[in-house]
Amino acid sequence: MKKGYKDLLAEAEALVEAVDVAEAARLHGRDNVVFVDLRDPRERERDGMIPQGFSCPRGMLEFWIDPESPYHKPVFAEDKLFLFYCASGWRSALAAKTALEMGLENICHLEGGFTAWRDAGLPVEAVVVKAKG
Repeated sequence: MKKGYKDLLAEAEALVEAVDVAEAARLHGRDNVVFVDLRDPRERERDGMIPQGFSCPRGMLEFWIDPESPYHKPVFAEDKLFLFYCASGWRSALAAKTALEMGLENICHLEGGFTAWRDAGLPVEAVVVKAKG
């Protein structure tokens, strides 16, 4: 193996700012900040999410960022700070690095992820499961 996950994480962490829970709490709720939840739907349904977060499953990130993609989400074209988070901070570090490489410049990720946010006693909202059919 040429590069393992530890190498990829080290590269990402060298390029992307990691904000701690206290800084994330200060940023939360600002109009110019988007909290991007990279966890999959099952994680969000089980654990809840940071209020006002934008759900973007990690597997869709590149497609949702690229304006030439048929799956592009306009939120990623806005002039805002994108704060990426996952469960523990690994996926968000890698995702933030990818977003930076794709041209998003105002990015960071939550050190310790959703777990750190929840464990700090910060607000969490339940995710309502949409009925199928």
